Amino acid sequence: MLTFELVTYRYAGAARPSLQDVSLVIGSGEVVGLVGASEAGKTTLCLVAAGLAPRTVRGTLKGRILIDGTDVAPLTIHELAGQVGIAFANPATQLSGVAGTVYEEVAFGPMNLGFSRSEVIDRTEAALGALKISDLAEREPALLSGGQQQLVAMSGLLALRPAHLVLDEPTAQLDPAGTRLVAEALARLALDGASILVAEQKTDLLASICDRVVALDAGRVALDGPAFEVLGDARLAELGVAAPASVRLRSLAGAAGPGPEALAHLDGALAMEATA
Repeated sequence: MLTFELVTYRYAGAARPSLQDVSLVIGSGEVVGLVGASEAGKTTLCLVAAGLAPRTVRGTLKGRILIDGTDVAPLTIHELAGQVGIAFANPATQLSGVAGTVYEEVAFGPMNLGFSRSEVIDRTEAALGALKISDLAEREPALLSGGQQQLVAMSGLLALRPAHLVLDEPTAQLDPAGTRLVAEALARLALDGASILVAEQKTDLLASICDRVVALDAGRVALDGPAFEVLGDARLAELGVAAPASVRLRSLAGAAGPGPEALAHLDGALAMEATA
């Protein structure tokens, strides 16, 4: 369980806090989507959740973050790394730069955490398989496309098998096929009990994988509820967030005046598309 208790965060030298009195609980096995306009505080919340702020990104933190009931304030960044994994939109910020092959890159994290050779191998091969990039194992990371690098970075994160996962626009550089692979991997992690926070602009992705969605506005929680309710809320547009295609299509279909049977067929078609 990942808990935020009245969390306020102000970057060093900033005129105002980027987060203000944020209280959230992300339960084990729960996938929570995070949406909001640019500078609403999404990335800041991810940095705070992973412990990078204020440890490496300087600023002032008020309130408490708890992992499974334990206050993380006394923990060092390497102690947190084994409990909370984080992924960003730009894979260049996550790849080690020292690994000669994709296999070595994915194995880098588990090796640094001191796992046995057999455990490192098991984790690396499972992570490569999860995102279907085993065929890239002998390739040099620096020579891959941006989308391939993102999948490699995500595999490296999966190899750590963190109990808590924080993702800041992890599919920004991925095509629909890559996005689907990440969605499937996140669903499996949630089934294994991981608590997952996903900041994403792709609300269609959030609609397909999230139990709950939280919308931020100027650093405060504006909406928080079941994914289908928040993503269908008319106020979402006022917060600068585009509704999923399913919501937009239902709105257009409703305005055109079809009967309930037609809407039921539309819902069925959209559900099949989401799982395809």
